[in-house]
Amino acid sequence: MSAEDLEKYETEMELQLYREYRDVVGLFTYVVETERRFYLTNSVDLDVRTAENGDVFFDVKMQDAWVWDMYRPARFVKNVRVVTFKDVNVEELAKPDLQMPKEGFSG
Repeated sequence: MSAEDLEKYETEMELQLYREYRDVVGLFTYVVETERRFYLTNSVDLDVRTAENGDVFFDVKMQDAWVWDMYRPARFVKNVRVVTFKDVNVEELAKPDLQMPKEGFSG
């Protein structure tokens, strides 16, 4: 496999991952970003803890999550736990109050 073939394959995988993200993002309430992964979830519990040496770390638990990772064969995960000393970002996704039908409105 040439470098060009590998690059083409990775580009296809990223495009497929983006399309899957676009299809599922509306099902979730939160976006969770860690140093290594990006998650969509409806249930997130973030605990800030202190190690014995005084360092602060984050313990993040999620249920029924979708993970942005093009190398995983299955991106839906039942339970996720991340323990990290790096930053964690949790955002609530904006949900439109009214969603219009895709086919248009006939009244």
